[in-house]
Amino acid sequence: MNLTFKNKEITGILTVLPSKEVRFEDEMENYPFSVETSLKLKTIMGFEKRRIVEDGVCASDLCIFGLSYLFDNKLLNKEDIDALILVTQTPDYIVPPTSNVIQGRFGLKEDMICMDINQGCTGFVLGLMQAFLLLDQESIHKVVLMNADVLSRKVSRKDRNSNPLIGDGASITIVERSEINNMIYANIKMDGKRAFAIHIPAGGARKPSCPETAIVEMDDIGNMRSQDNLVMKGDEVFMFAQKDVPPMIVSLLDFSNQTKDMVDYFMFHQPNKFMLNKLADKLGIPRDKMPSNVVENLGNSSGVSIPISMTYNLGNRLINERLNLCLAGFGAGLNWASMILEVGNLNFNGMIFF
Repeated sequence: MNLTFKNKEITGILTVLPSKEVRFEDEMENYPFSVETSLKLKTIMGFEKRRIVEDGVCASDLCIFGLSYLFDNKLLNKEDIDALILVTQTPDYIVPPTSNVIQGRFGLKEDMICMDINQGCTGFVLGLMQAFLLLDQESIHKVVLMNADVLSRKVSRKDRNSNPLIGDGASITIVERSEINNMIYANIKMDGKRAFAIHIPAGGARKPSCPETAIVEMDDIGNMRSQDNLVMKGDEVFMFAQKDVPPMIVSLLDFSNQTKDMVDYFMFHQPNKFMLNKLADKLGIPRDKMPSNVVENLGNSSGVSIPISMTYNLGNRLINERLNLCLAGFGAGLNWASMILEVGNLNFNGMIFF
């Protein structure tokens, strides 16, 4: 599905990362594999270090910390917020919506929209789409898009497929109408037939968590996890990314009448370094135009990984200049989405630690 948006822009990005850092070597003893095999995978996949929350820290805590920073530094006024969107797979509660909890925490005005969206790896791109749509309403001038996940709390420490990769984090992106007559191009696809390539078997209404779902068992390749833990079928996800993502990007470039050379950076979701390098090679994009350093230094924080990459890699450049970016997310759902837009002259583009 192709989509277009006019006269909308990002005016600020803040990412919030946990202070706690975990290194791959410190957890190797959790995995029933040889040290040699684990270190080889570390090099190939980009298993280096990641940021994870302390016990008890939730998605709302990261968002509230980030919003408080923006309010205290007068980078955002409470009264100006007309819509609050939270994209997360790890809400604080089933009921109430976490976005409403955040709204109540700050005593924001009642004349606004609060919205939780359950999406993962495509969550930043999909959240931007929703923000742009809301801004078509005359009464909405400023949307605060929050992406936050604390998936490390749902991953088995003895699952080498997922545990070395998963990181936590949040981002706060300010989206407004643009005085520049700009055009934004996007596309999105979903395939629920492959939904269970990434899933958590228990914890929802279909299979509530109970003592039985907490029993840890070994899978056929030696990973230890329970039904309450995240399951990621690595081979299926890798093949999905290699098969479906490149045609999506080619299609988006054609739809926007642009070439790869016209894009300054390809800011993609960060599943692992190996997958991103393969995607860059398959698309014929120089690897330095598709950063892959977030996952090995900060972890794969699902949909938050794209804005993290924008603050981590582009920093002040997005404050001082405008860049033509191609964003892409792909994963849980299975969903894949991409967007081409100019981003720059931001009021802020930074990273803080919780």
